[in-house]
This record gives sequence, C-alpha cells and structure tokens, in this order.
Amino acid sequence: MKIIECVPNFSEGKNQKTFEAIKEAVDKTKDVKLLSLEPDGDYNRVVVTLAGNEEGILNGTLNACRAAAPLIDMRTHKGEHPRLGAIDVVPFVPVANVTTEECIKISEEFAKIISHDLKVPVYLYENAARKADRKSLSSIRQGEYEGLEEKLKDSNWIPDYGEPVFNPKLGAIVTGSRFFLIAYNVNIKSNDVKYSKEIGEILRESGYAKHDENGNVIKVNGKTIKVPGRLKEVKGMGVALEKYNITQISMNLTNYNVTPMHIAFEEVKKEAARLGVEVNGSEIVGLVPLEAMLQAGRFYSGGKEKDEKSLVNLAIEKLGLSALHTFNPGKKIIEYMI
Repeated sequence: MKIIECVPNFSEGKNQKTFEAIKEAVDKTKDVKLLSLEPDGDYNRVVVTLAGNEEGILNGTLNACRAAAPLIDMRTHKGEHPRLGAIDVVPFVPVANVTTEECIKISEEFAKIISHDLKVPVYLYENAARKADRKSLSSIRQGEYEGLEEKLKDSNWIPDYGEPVFNPKLGAIVTGSRFFLIAYNVNIKSNDVKYSKEIGEILRESGYAKHDENGNVIKVNGKTIKVPGRLKEVKGMGVALEKYNITQISMNLTNYNVTPMHIAFEEVKKEAARLGVEVNGSEIVGLVPLEAMLQAGRFYSGGKEKDEKSLVNLAIEKLGLSALHTFNPGKKIIEYMI
C-alpha cells in the first residue's frame, strides 16, 4: 500500500468549530485517516496530519480545506507564526512505497482544484517548485499576508495556479512535496524573546545579517552580507509563548538525517548557557518518524544497545518532550499511528 502524509497548516488556533469541521470532513473521506490535529493559540495556527493512499490523501486534503475556508478570515487574523493565508501551507510527504515525483503530481492536482474552488492563488514550493526563488517557503512567505496584495502585482510573483488576484479573506496557499519535516520547538525559560531570536539566527542554516561596529547591516552592491548558520537543513526563529510565560526557538528540521533533533537540542542548550538563560525541554508539533526518536535514544544511551521502547522513552526524557504537555508515543510517532 502506498502511504502519503499531508500536513496542512491552517491559520486558526482557537476556534473549536473550525477544528470540528476539519475532522468531520476528513472522517467522511475514504482511504485517508486523520492522525493528529494540534492547535496553538499563541501561534494562532493548527497543524493537521493526514495519511492515506493517492486518492484518499488528495480528497481528504481538499475536503479539509473546503471545510475550513468559510470559517477563517485573514482580515482579522493575528498570530506569532508567519503565514500567507488561511490555508497557509499544504505539503505532501512520501512515507511508504511512493516517490517524491508521485507526491509532486498530487500537489499539482491539489493546487489546480483548490485554486479553482476557493478562487485563491497557489504557489508550488520545495521539490515541486518551478522557480528557484520559490523553493523556500520563507521566500514565498516574505511580506506575509499583509504584503500579499502588493506582491501579486509583481510579474515575478504570478502564482503557479489560480489568478494573480488578491483574496482578502483567504490570502494564498503554498503546496508541494518535501522530505519528512519535523516541527521542533525548544523551550527557553524567559519571556524575553530576544534570546530565542538570537539562538534561532545563529543555528538556522540561512544564518543572519552581518553588522558593522555601529550596528548597521553590511551590504555589498545592495546585497546584504550574511553570516551562515551552524546547522544544515534547519530553519529557525524565536517566538513568544505567552500561555506558558516562556519563549521558544521554533525550528523546522527539513532533513533529520542531516540535523537530528538531539543535535538541535544540544546546540540550543550551548547557546542558552552562553546567554545565561535556561532550556526547559522541547516539543514536537505534529508527528515524528520512529527513526528520528531512535536516533535520539541511541545518542543519549551512549551507544549502548537498548530495545525500541527503551530508546523511545529515553529520547522523550532527555529531550524533555513532556515539559509542556505529555508526549504519548502512540499518538505522536507516525508508524505507531498508521
């Protein structure tokens, strides 16, 4: 059986009516399963994880988006997380017996249908990108929803699907295919977001702008000079988490074989110690592959042989994955869910 994961991110973190509409839409769809639905009020965002075969994942995702769209209005949306629209990003991820190329085709079919149904511009990113400057989600998101109307007037930003017409209620959608991304946040015991922002800039692959002794950004021929970040295949930023009176380094680990969770966690700890702040565990938003958990378990076991359950439990303990809310392997590890 072919198994494809889809992780649509909706710009709504508080409205239970929206969550129920998404759940009901997926439940009514054949050959797809809702694996998780994780809202965050501070981010004002909900991360939904679905899995199914080719037909099931396409129809389930379309139905979820059609159900959510009438209930989200970007004109009144505020949240900590960057976003381009109500249905912000919709990645299709190969899990078993399926290729990236097949997932690209599914994302293109999704883009074609949803752009027509919702009258919304759609951009293709990552492996489905048709232009180099659209491969990165952060590049497409630049200016966010608030800058989208002006962006659509630029001939360089004509959408891949749909008309270059601003939809004030829904904004725009980004879709494509990518490797299994782990949304991984590390908690900092401080309500001052400057520490998390600095750590995020130092560690993320894209790095940060270089400044002169007066604090001015250094540019050469109009181009900002950047200091490369320490960790490959990592995107990161600092955000406030007001409900817990802490901040987080919010990271996307875009290839956990290049930079695993435990390496990201340990590097955050080093930088936090340098800045004089404390790390208090971490969290995984959405689901995580079993292998990523076993990697962390093996690292913290010091190379000693342990059974699968022991390695998973060790990873949970050492990464502090239950610091904010209990980490349940049966509901967070994708292989256990399917």
